[in-house]
Order: sequence, then C-alpha cells, then structure tokens
Amino acid sequence: MASSEDFKRSVICVRYISHPTSKNKSFIIYKMLSSTQVIIMAGGVGSRFWPMSTPDYPKQFIDVMGVGRSLIQLTVDRLKPICPVKNMWVVTNEKYISIVKEQIPDMPTDNILAEPEARNTAPCIAYACWKILKQHPDANIVVTPSDALVINTTEYQRVLSKALNYTSDKEAIVTIGIKPSRPETGYGYIATADLTDVDEIYKVEAFKEKPDLTTAEYYLSAGNYYWNAGIFVWNIDTISRAIRTFQPKLAAIMDEMVPSFYTDKEKEVVGRLFPTCDNISIDYAVMEKSKVIYTLPAEFGWSDLGSWGSLRTLLPQDEDGNAKVGKDIRLYDCKNCVIHAADEIKVVVQGLDGYIVAEKHGQLLVCELKEEQRIKEFSK
Repeated sequence: MASSEDFKRSVICVRYISHPTSKNKSFIIYKMLSSTQVIIMAGGVGSRFWPMSTPDYPKQFIDVMGVGRSLIQLTVDRLKPICPVKNMWVVTNEKYISIVKEQIPDMPTDNILAEPEARNTAPCIAYACWKILKQHPDANIVVTPSDALVINTTEYQRVLSKALNYTSDKEAIVTIGIKPSRPETGYGYIATADLTDVDEIYKVEAFKEKPDLTTAEYYLSAGNYYWNAGIFVWNIDTISRAIRTFQPKLAAIMDEMVPSFYTDKEKEVVGRLFPTCDNISIDYAVMEKSKVIYTLPAEFGWSDLGSWGSLRTLLPQDEDGNAKVGKDIRLYDCKNCVIHAADEIKVVVQGLDGYIVAEKHGQLLVCELKEEQRIKEFSK
C-alpha cells in the first residue's frame, strides 16, 4: 500500500502479470514519474571485447547480441517502464557524445554529460547527481552500467521498483545483489546480514573483492553472498550527504561546478574542474564507509558481458556448443566456439574447438577461449 507521501510524489501504479519465474503472481510497479531519475554510466572502452569493441566505438554502443539494438539501447528500453527517457541521464566520455545522441535521440541534450577524462565511478556519479539536484531536489535515483545484459526485464523492473519504493522516504542506499549461479572469480561480492522489516531487503555486512576460486566456492555454498552488479538506488539527499561526509573534496569540486550547470559555461568549467577529482570508485568512496547500505538479492538473468566467454553462454548454441552472431557464418567440425562478424561478411570456420573468431572493420581475432584474458594485450 502506498503511503500518503508516495501520493504526494505523483505515484502511478501499473499492474503487470509476472514472468513465470516470479511464481505467477501479479505485482505492482510504482512509477514515481515526478521524482525517479536514472543515471546510465557509459564511459568504458570494453577492451576485452576487441576487435568488436574499440576505444573509438566501445561495446555499450554495439549490437553485441545480434538483436538490432546496442547494449545501451537495451538498457534504456528496459528502464522505460519505470522512468521516462526525459528523466534518464548518460555520463560518458566526450568523444562518445555524438554516438549517444544518435542512439538515444529522444534524450534531452542537457542529460548527456561529458566527462573530459575518466576519473572512475565516484566522480561520474557525483557529477550526474549534483546536476540532477539542481533541478530535481526530490529525486529518487537508479544508477546502472550501460553494458550489462538482462534477460528477464519484467523481474528487473519489479526489483528496481521495490528498491525505489524503499529509498523514496528514508536514508538508505540499496545495491542490487545477483544470486550467484557459479563460483565466479571475476565479480566482486556483497555479503548480507539480517533481513530488514521489508521483505527481500537485507542489511549489507561487507563488500568483498574479486575472490580466488576456493573463496568463490565458499561464497556460493554459504548462501548469503551475491554478485555486485554495480546497480545502486538512493534518493538525492542520501547520496549527496554521503559524498559530503566521506568525500568532502569531491563534494567541494561539484559545488564549484554547479553554477555552470545548464549554461553555456558548463563545458568549460567541467573541463577545468572535473579532471581534478580523485580517481576513485563509488564502492571505495561511499559504499564501504556508509552505515545505511542494504541489498536486494535478485535473479533476472544478469550478465556484465565482460568477456567473449560470457557472451557465448548467453547466445543460442547449436548442438555442438557453438554460438554465432552474423548473417553468413558457416561452421564445419567445430565445437564450443563463439563467432562474431559483421552481417556483410561471410565467415567459414572448420575444425576448431573452444575458440573465439571475431571480425570487425578488417581486424580479425582468432583466439582460444581459455586465453581470452590476453585479448587486451593482443589488441595493443
């Protein structure tokens, strides 16, 4: 039941019929159209996906899955039911601004924020939050990467809506924890403590660095460790107060930038001041220091698509375990491969087992899947 405060914030209730995995129960998504804002972080270069992803055109802007939509477009699409595009914000490198405008043409220009240089996620998020604060002082915010994949978008929307409802009227930061399906060593983990008085939402005991295999196996068996998806929910008062408390230098830089926001001086001021921010992640800057951190464990078919191997597991596979993206790819006597090529390219592969074959703009990669951690080195 929505509170009176919810109604003051123009809550609109939309009833969905749940996905089969949510036990065939209907649920309500509260769309706080007057206060919900979404920050999409899109500054990465995706070097592990070379040659498909390059510094000039990284993976968040590419149709990785062969579905006709880039990863950032898919991100926007699945967020639309809980937030209109006019309330979404993209923070990206200056050189990607034109790509964002092309791929999300209905996003207001003021909502596309250019980082003059990469300074990690804390300055990225602070810039967006301070700009939102100037015009939306009652904002309730979702922060998400632009380059992850979500299979069950209905459950994704339910989870985010529940987190937004939780943070709307209290000092709380909610992280989305992904229930692990394997002993993954490539992700950080969130350890949960006690359940709050709200079903599904737990206090966070600790954030854990990427583990070795033995530790990851323990996390999986323990049952209270979740993958850190880098998805956060908070209201604007909570996050601005946290940054002022734990990162006063960063807050001071943002305060100095504020008078230029929404003016023709913004680019010059941000270009001068933003690079002076410390290079620090939001996890180190705020999450590991705050006492009001919670997590909402979820299962909605999430992957950060951090490697060719992870992409292979998400694409349809033939009877020999091969996955492919491209219109004219022909495989003979191949097993456990992932093949990715432009639609206009004909690719014929014979006799490979456990390989990546990827082509883009005349650059070709043929690499064993077990050696894919070296792709960043190969692309130099």
